[in-house]
Amino acid sequence: MSGCQYLPENAMLGTEPEEAPQSVACRAAEPTFENEACLLPSWVAYGLASQRGDSDWRSKTLNELDSAYDRSEAERELARAVALSWGNEREWRQAAELYQQHTHAAPADLQPLLLYWRNELEGRRSLANQSTNVRAQVATLQREKAELSEKLEALTAIEQNMNLRQQSP
Repeated sequence: MSGCQYLPENAMLGTEPEEAPQSVACRAAEPTFENEACLLPSWVAYGLASQRGDSDWRSKTLNELDSAYDRSEAERELARAVALSWGNEREWRQAAELYQQHTHAAPADLQPLLLYWRNELEGRRSLANQSTNVRAQVATLQREKAELSEKLEALTAIEQNMNLRQQSP
């Protein structure tokens, strides 16, 4: 084991020297439409980074995308959609619109992944809307219950008064 530090990193991994640079490049590359070999790995890695990223990461990434003039509009907007997909509910709407507008411009190999992400996002949006509707219904039912309780108390008070009058000579 001594002297292993002097061997190339590839030799210890058992990979060919030609394979290692590409895999490293795919992991390090920002998602683009250009490198077909890295197309899916780079977009999946970006999607995972977006999912794990916080609002600071998202803000930084969106600012970088705003200044990325060397990329096509569709590439930039789809990267923006991926980042916005894991933001707040307001950003979800914007992400869904971007997916809808620009997915057709992506390479054919990438379109199924983008469609999957869009459908997953639409599912989350639908659940959020259902949750909002249920909360509104619960609030309405609680208000109606309070009104009915007041009416019941008033009717109970009237009934007690009537019973007291009947008992009095």
